[in-house]
Amino acid sequence: MRRILLSAAKIIVSAALLYLALRKVNPSDLFSRFTVSSLYWIALAIAVTFLQIFIGVLRWREISAACGAPIELARAMRYNVIGTFFNQTLPSAIGGDAVRLWLVARAGAGWRAATYSIFVDRAIGLIALAVVIVASLPWSYRLINDAQGRSALLLLDLAALAAGLGFLLLGALNWPWLKRWWATHHIHACAVIANRVIFSRTRGPIVTVLSLLVHVLTVVIAWCVVQSIAAPVSFGETFLLIPPVMLITLMPISIAGWGVREATMGLAFGFAGLAANEGVNVSLLFGAVSFIVGAFGGLVWIFSAEKAQQGSAPIGVPE
Repeated sequence: MRRILLSAAKIIVSAALLYLALRKVNPSDLFSRFTVSSLYWIALAIAVTFLQIFIGVLRWREISAACGAPIELARAMRYNVIGTFFNQTLPSAIGGDAVRLWLVARAGAGWRAATYSIFVDRAIGLIALAVVIVASLPWSYRLINDAQGRSALLLLDLAALAAGLGFLLLGALNWPWLKRWWATHHIHACAVIANRVIFSRTRGPIVTVLSLLVHVLTVVIAWCVVQSIAAPVSFGETFLLIPPVMLITLMPISIAGWGVREATMGLAFGFAGLAANEGVNVSLLFGAVSFIVGAFGGLVWIFSAEKAQQGSAPIGVPE
């Protein structure tokens, strides 16, 4: 019952925010801006999305190996592509992570190693995103003239960065009660692995570069979408505005980020002195690209060996 109510709440949040955001959009104007070249840019955005998934796979494999759950490249790519489908269908922007966890555990890695690999992968990705936003703050402040927008950006990034650094600090502590107390045992173990990966001489540089590249590719995808409708937004503006929006979109309060992404991007564009409706247009097309890639992931899932083995059993993880 609790899960049903939570899912219903997320659907309501997505619907309400989408309704408010779409009030700023003129559908006929948006469709009139599509040309033959628009299809090229959308196709390029889809291709870059698959490249981003592959880069994420390379990072995940490094982290999984450190968690004692090594995974073959082809299998990891299949699981990540399948995860994009469930990101679009489960009531959360991170629903695909739960499915990846289930698939890795079923493949023989065990629930603990699988859970650690997914959690650490997600944590390192969030830390890298916070670092990207912090590094771009001097230019963001020049772009955003609105005082409230500047304050919101600063608070958002400081919170994300503090959470990331706190997580890493937890892994550096060797207090015995952290390992014994049920509430901190697994989080501490994940933090230890994250430190081991990030500060490793061999894995650290690789994971760092891959993590940063994942977020740069998100900007490239958004830039392709901008080009598809000839929106008056430069690449530099896209680079500064998209990462904070993606950080907010990761909050599991909506269906696949729909509604939250549109409302946040419209607000971010407005703070930057750009047309808020262009932000919503870009967000809608960005979501459409994710949906298309997710649909492909759905086909991979339908014809996968894991789906055949699953039969009619529901997907889930132990509580």
